[in-house]
Amino acid sequence: MQIKIFKIDAFTETLFGGNPAAVCPLYEWLPDNLLLKIAAENNLSETAFFVPGNDGINIRWFTPTTEVDLCGHATLASAFVLFNELGYTNPEIKFISKSGNLFVSRDEDLLTLNFPVDELVETTEYRALAVQALDTPVLDFYKGKWDFLAVIESEEKLIRLRPDFSLINQMPSRGLIVTAKGTMVDFVSRCFYPQSGVNEDPATGSAHTTLPVYWAPRLNKTIFTAAQLSSRTGMFICSLNGNRVLISGKAVKFLEGIIEF
Repeated sequence: MQIKIFKIDAFTETLFGGNPAAVCPLYEWLPDNLLLKIAAENNLSETAFFVPGNDGINIRWFTPTTEVDLCGHATLASAFVLFNELGYTNPEIKFISKSGNLFVSRDEDLLTLNFPVDELVETTEYRALAVQALDTPVLDFYKGKWDFLAVIESEEKLIRLRPDFSLINQMPSRGLIVTAKGTMVDFVSRCFYPQSGVNEDPATGSAHTTLPVYWAPRLNKTIFTAAQLSSRTGMFICSLNGNRVLISGKAVKFLEGIIEF
């Protein structure tokens, strides 16, 4: 059996930047254990698989160790493949996922995700563990649908973080988002997901369903520029629109090939 595979750098316009995702178009679903084995073999933060449906494109995402409910950068990468490699001609793609309907539109080389916003609840639970894991004071601490969110003092401190992943792994969540006010953009972040087999994710689209919700009342705006300050750097434009958030970015193809098994 053969299936196509693409590797796409998402949320960047530069090869080797942003977040690499594997994308595997399918005609029908393969067994879950095989999907997980392919994702583990790819050894990227996410592998996306999609199958055409009657009402849209059915999509699923796998880390090397588990299936996740939502992934932004691999959805952006999947849309890039559909638009640029598979001849998709509609102006908007509807993806059907475990997190509901997701939409991606294209304006030349800029792709825009239309995702549901996160729901944040301030909490003290696991805050002390986050402070210990980050070895820096935490100004605010929240829990979203999937992740904890820690706000720290400055972009400089964010860049210098050397977190203890064994402590983050004890948090009952997908992972920990850390954010601060930006110097050249509105806000900056780093995202740590040892619970999902990824110590630091380079550019996390789904985290940007969370971050604008926190920053909107503090910056008194609904449209933001944002950067994820991993070693690869991810660049985002985010816009809150009611209970949805628009997350825009670019993507670059790194590889196209065939998986044989």
